[in-house]
Amino acid sequence: MSETELSVICKNCGSEVSPYVTECPYCGARLRKRAPKLERRGDGLEAQEPRRRRRRMPRPGGVSFPVSTERPYATIAIVLASAILLLIQKATGFGLVSFGGVVVPFEGDWWRYLSAPFAYLDVGYLFVVAIALAIFGTGIERRLGTLPTLVLLLACGSLGVLAGASVADSQNDIAVIAGGNGMALGAVAAWFVIRRSEASGSIGEDYDAVGVAVSAAVIFLLPLFVATADWWAGLAGAAVGALAGLLVTAFHRSG
Repeated sequence: MSETELSVICKNCGSEVSPYVTECPYCGARLRKRAPKLERRGDGLEAQEPRRRRRRMPRPGGVSFPVSTERPYATIAIVLASAILLLIQKATGFGLVSFGGVVVPFEGDWWRYLSAPFAYLDVGYLFVVAIALAIFGTGIERRLGTLPTLVLLLACGSLGVLAGASVADSQNDIAVIAGGNGMALGAVAAWFVIRRSEASGSIGEDYDAVGVAVSAAVIFLLPLFVATADWWAGLAGAAVGALAGLLVTAFHRSG
């Protein structure tokens, strides 16, 4: 058998490993779903290329992010802060406006754009957003770090609320906007852009595009069931997240 060519880089620890293994022997990280099939070529055995790879060569330019194993403190803090505010609101009996919701027509309390993504009327709305952040927010944080992720999620939530309030005000609507649907959609969009760039031209495990699409659709449709969730807030949050993901991947690619 010909000598194994060490040509695969582990994304977790950066070690160079054999392309014929499924797990990194140095850190145990998963490299691919299953071992490749071998075929005889001349006097040796080589990995059999999948049919789709025979038809189309992988695109170059994949971006590799260092993946941290530390706790996702930013994601935990955002979900915990929202849960505490909801508990206090239910215990005191005060309205959503007293806990940071944005009321349109807007009266000039600019701090509400920062607080509105943390304000919820019910547990169901918070639960959907928390699940999305737990899945996609933690994935972003393990690649970008705690502080950049915190800034990104706050920007998606706050700018989303700002966009929703601006549209409602331009249409002379009376509305209350609160909750983190913009933050959640921004996390999904940013994670998708980053993960898609990582998977481009690499051997590692692919992402579940259908699962991402279903998650995004569920969050996007929240305004149908929750009065304080806003369509434009969700779309603006997704746009901010996607733009941030593009900027981050472009920076890593150039670096």
